[in-house]
Amino acid sequence: PSDFTVKTFLDRGYAKEKLARHIYGVDEKVYHPSSDPRYPRRGLTMLFVGVCAVRKGVHYALEAWLQSPASKDGTFLIAGEFLPAYAEKLAPMLKHPSVRVLGHRNDVAELMRKSDILILPSIEEGFGLVVTEAMASGCVPLVSEACTEICKHMETGLMHGIGDVPAIIRHITMLHEDRALLARLRAASLAVVPEINWTAAGVKLLDVYRETIEAHSAGALRKAG
Repeated sequence: PSDFTVKTFLDRGYAKEKLARHIYGVDEKVYHPSSDPRYPRRGLTMLFVGVCAVRKGVHYALEAWLQSPASKDGTFLIAGEFLPAYAEKLAPMLKHPSVRVLGHRNDVAELMRKSDILILPSIEEGFGLVVTEAMASGCVPLVSEACTEICKHMETGLMHGIGDVPAIIRHITMLHEDRALLARLRAASLAVVPEINWTAAGVKLLDVYRETIEAHSAGALRKAG
């Protein structure tokens, strides 16, 4: 479902023609933007959603947040369960007054609607469905290149290299200081939702099955001939 995932197969010697691409769709009935007005002068709200583990890069997000000016009057929400040893390691940063650890939540869609940025600095990621859910909720994704390429840098979000904390700091700072840019990225994210919703994903998957069956049938005919 993503270029990153494709690369992991190619790196292990799989032939490119053996791989079929699809996407995971977002449910617009659950993930949709808020109608409430946004106030550009208020502090920035950044959100992380997922299991809080090393592979998700939460430590990169915390380090970058605390080094950005956004942490002075903004809020970093972390929605997800922490691995105990990981939480212990990050305890000094988690105690910062701008950081709120929410634990497991069932109101993720609402958290996204109330947040400005979704941060996902993953070291590895299968697709990053949470990215498309954020886009559909009007929450601008700030993600690593391990996440889905549906998030296009400076078009529908901001993308950084894996583990590139200085880049994450720059990106948070950009959106903190330039609310017009934040608004443009938000609008662009919402504009592509019809291309990444469940209906679009279903059409894409059907096309993938058709193409795969046709290719298999053509190969069988060539062998028979």
